[in-house]
Amino acid sequence: MANIVILGGGVGGIVAATRLRKKLPDEHDVIVIDRDNVHTFSPAFPWVLTGERDGDEISRGLGILAKKGITVINREVIGIDPQKMTVTTGDMEIPCDYLIVSLGASLAPDALPGFKDSTHNVYTLDGVKGLKHCLEDFRGGDTIILVSSLPYKCPAAPYEYALLLDALFSKKKIRDKVNLKIFTPEALPMPVAGPIVGNMVKSMLGKRGISFNPQMKALSIDTKQGKIFFENGDSVHFDLIAGIPPHKAPEVIIRSPLASETGWIKVDRNYLSTHFKNVFAIGDCTSIALPNGKPLPKAGVFAHFEADIVADNIVSDIKGEKGKKAFDGRGYCFLETGFGKAGFASGRFFAEPDPVVNMRMPARVWHWGKILFEKWWLKHWF
Repeated sequence: MANIVILGGGVGGIVAATRLRKKLPDEHDVIVIDRDNVHTFSPAFPWVLTGERDGDEISRGLGILAKKGITVINREVIGIDPQKMTVTTGDMEIPCDYLIVSLGASLAPDALPGFKDSTHNVYTLDGVKGLKHCLEDFRGGDTIILVSSLPYKCPAAPYEYALLLDALFSKKKIRDKVNLKIFTPEALPMPVAGPIVGNMVKSMLGKRGISFNPQMKALSIDTKQGKIFFENGDSVHFDLIAGIPPHKAPEVIIRSPLASETGWIKVDRNYLSTHFKNVFAIGDCTSIALPNGKPLPKAGVFAHFEADIVADNIVSDIKGEKGKKAFDGRGYCFLETGFGKAGFASGRFFAEPDPVVNMRMPARVWHWGKILFEKWWLKHWF
């Protein structure tokens, strides 16, 4: 009997657990450990802002997985020992024969002074709800979309929020009273996708009157002055900030032997294996270098595909089958642009010398494609 432990109930953890449970006999245990008991489909956060979704519509209890024969433990992981093959929670030490670490990236708003006091954190459900509530009485002013630092997950999200805010202000007939600006440490939007895609997104922003301010690293935010201060000595006034907070590796990973010098887990890009036997890591907690030296973006689509690969290879190993499947670096994302339209980018990120990514211009078909994907994902995996 194999004990397979999965840390994290996000996209990667849910896909891996479900796939393992379907393909393995019942005598093998599949265990998911997560401190939360609810999974929230974060790609739908922008629709919470626009009022097209509420929190309950995009949330599912992890207890649903138990009906599939998956053991769910709602506790925080406080220790990972890949040498002894044990995981520690507050009151339990759980042995494992296979371990999949899918703990994602932790949000670290405290790492940017002033962020928590002055910014609507659009990477949390409460933050998006707060921004939506604030917009009800907003009558105009300097509105900033702030990318605090690199790396951050879901590279398209800041640009989705910028375009959706433009659409919302237009519908409220106050767009001419709003100065809408993006500040980011990036040189171009979605830089790993390459200059063609980056310039396409930049052009979309420009046509909508959204100012794109690249290579601007925020140092602090002063709520009383209403100013953001940047590393290059510049500052900008704000009346409203929709912010992407700093990200970091989860503390339990940083404290473990799995952590690299950056805190993230380095894995084999094809098999997602670590340097410990039968220990794998998937999704946003990993660091995967592309052929051009840039990191693979942190995005749910990669966590999903990586989970497929790891689960299938564990099943093959348990059953004594030969051959391994390899992750090929393919991925895609939708870019909501407002007014019932979305763009769609897809490509091969392991291509040499640089990723090959194509961007489809905004159209209603891609907006409906994201809606259908959301409905399929929540129904299929729960």
